Amino acid sequence: MTINEKAAYLKGLMEGLKLDTEEAEGKMISAIVELLGDMAKKVTDIEDTTIAISDELDEIEEDLDAIEDFIMDEDEDDYDDDDYEDEDDYEDCEEGFEYGDEDSIIYEVECPCGNIINFDEETLEEGSIICPDCGETLEFSVDDVEEE
Repeated sequence: MTINEKAAYLKGLMEGLKLDTEEAEGKMISAIVELLGDMAKKVTDIEDTTIAISDELDEIEEDLDAIEDFIMDEDEDDYDDDDYEDEDDYEDCEEGFEYGDEDSIIYEVECPCGNIINFDEETLEEGSIICPDCGETLEFSVDDVEEE
């Protein structure tokens, strides 16, 4: 039984008792039953509004999830240009160059776009590297290496 149905039931009981609403007790009981009826209507309105707001929030959350997915896909597409052969290369770009063990030599090259790229001996032996910012291929040889 809903709250509105319960309030209506109490009103029916009061009318069935045929209370004299002109006497103090009858006036008080009548006022209480009316108050309960009004409160039941307000509570029902609040419940309906809450359900509507909840539905709206669910829709907003779905829209935000779609926007987030779209934005995250765009960010990932910036680094998915087949410039990276495996996931570790992608993570290096995102989190900075990982220098490996302490004995490895790290080289640095500046791209024409201004980006400074760090790389190790393995990349030096390959002879080129792709700038993660502009996508330009930078070629170099062991002869190009400056001693510090």
